[in-house]
Amino acid sequence: MVQASNRVMGVRLRLFSTLKGVRGGDLVRDLAAGLTLLAIAAPEQMATARLGGVPPQIGFLAFVAATCGFIMLGANRRMSVGADSTITPILAGSLAAIATAGSTEYASLLAILALMVGVLLSIGGALKLGWVADLLSRPVLTGFLAGISVHVALSQAPALLGLPEGHGSIFARVSQVVGGIGSANPWSAVLGLFVFASVLIAEKLNPKIPAALIALILATLAVISLQLEAKGVKVLGVLGSATPTFHWPMISLNQGLRVSGLAFVVAMVVMMQTAATSRSFAGPGEPVHINQDFLGVGLGNLFAGLIGAFPVNASPPRTALALAAGATSQAAGLVAALALLGLAIAGGSLFAHVPTAALAGVLLIVAQRIFRLEEFQRIFATARGEFALAVATLCLIVLLPIQTGVAVGMFLSLVHGVYLTTRADPTEFLRVRGTTIWWPKDLSLEAEAVDGVLVLGFAAPLSFLNAFEFRAGVLHAVKARPALRLMVLEASSIADIDYTASEILKETLGLIRESGVQVALARLESPRAQDAFRRFGLLDALGEGWVFLSVDAAVSAFASLTPAPSPTA
Repeated sequence: MVQASNRVMGVRLRLFSTLKGVRGGDLVRDLAAGLTLLAIAAPEQMATARLGGVPPQIGFLAFVAATCGFIMLGANRRMSVGADSTITPILAGSLAAIATAGSTEYASLLAILALMVGVLLSIGGALKLGWVADLLSRPVLTGFLAGISVHVALSQAPALLGLPEGHGSIFARVSQVVGGIGSANPWSAVLGLFVFASVLIAEKLNPKIPAALIALILATLAVISLQLEAKGVKVLGVLGSATPTFHWPMISLNQGLRVSGLAFVVAMVVMMQTAATSRSFAGPGEPVHINQDFLGVGLGNLFAGLIGAFPVNASPPRTALALAAGATSQAAGLVAALALLGLAIAGGSLFAHVPTAALAGVLLIVAQRIFRLEEFQRIFATARGEFALAVATLCLIVLLPIQTGVAVGMFLSLVHGVYLTTRADPTEFLRVRGTTIWWPKDLSLEAEAVDGVLVLGFAAPLSFLNAFEFRAGVLHAVKARPALRLMVLEASSIADIDYTASEILKETLGLIRESGVQVALARLESPRAQDAFRRFGLLDALGEGWVFLSVDAAVSAFASLTPAPSPTA
């Protein structure tokens, strides 16, 4: 394969790098992996499209667009991109307040959302914003996915029970399902639960088994042979043909502005999931290029928007399947995409008798996968405060309008990070007995203080977020030592310092010196912190000769310059 490359804003574009080096033997493995991927993707893409309020064949087109875009610009050789049940509830739940599902306006809004998400991901990749994907902490992410799983399960409950589609708030949907249980169709429930249980059992036996497709076929045969349509079981019906043609979605400027916030939220979720998939499923010895993968998923979203589909995302489960099936490159994804393209174009009666309850069963499996109960249990066992954060995020996603819940969840994650930074307090260091090592105060170590010397460390970057707490902690520690002659700032954990903190540190140094105490700096190891200390004049403020490579060197230098106190009479 020929590989072209270029650069956009410092990011090297590796065009078609995911197909580089594919040879005969690899193609055979990729063909087999592609067929396995097809067996999983076909029912999943149909189910996700219905979850998003569009015809099933549009899910096929979304997969085709996503795969083609990622093959062109992505870096991960096995990542599967397409319609995804993590972001689809966010789209459907938020757009329901603007347009009627299934309408032309609704379809156009989905397409423009895909274009917006594609632009945001492309900008993120070009500007090397891969770090943005790390703004969600693990507890917040766990709560977020659990909340999404509740929305997925609740949205599929009517289809599973053969009830009319739910609408309104989360409370209204629950009320509709509970109130309609008496009129539920038992055949629909049996078919949906059969698919759910079949996939669940098969995944435990062998993840390579295309259980969703097999269960879907068996459920369809049951509908035909037992004439279940006459007994009230709802089916997909004849699918229209969907041909991928590029066109710009027709919406007004006002409509575009109304969904711009939603596009940002969805783009953040896609970045997060793409980064996690990229890190988790790189091949042995293969480098991870998250920003390049952003560009690939971004182009996939642009293609999806231009052919009238909806936003797409990286899929960890499908990527894991491709890896387990022996995929060596994106040729496996291309095989699956070409097959789904053929199904989308053909349309017709192939899926006419597929029960909608069976597709609900497929989505219930997705909901079960992303509700990470074991993760909740681990967080609860080790960090009760962060467990509360995870539960709070879950409740926000479920109870608030879903777009608002996601945005507030992201905000909570940032607040949590800020809190962890600002709560860092100056820590006293003691000298380990018989050595020159100074270590944070620890009851398990035999350590000792040195008369007239106080050594303080700070395990965080110094910034406007924590500078005032730092100053209060340092001055309190100095005031508590009336016989203090030397204070050493052990700076090995100070990775950086901003302007506000530098000014406060200068003021703090001045106050300590006014009290008759000398100040020294030791172990300023971070290159960024060293540069900042020079730029902000902190090294000059310390004075020549008061910056040391170790705490012990600072204490020894001070001892050699300071006469011992006279003995008292």
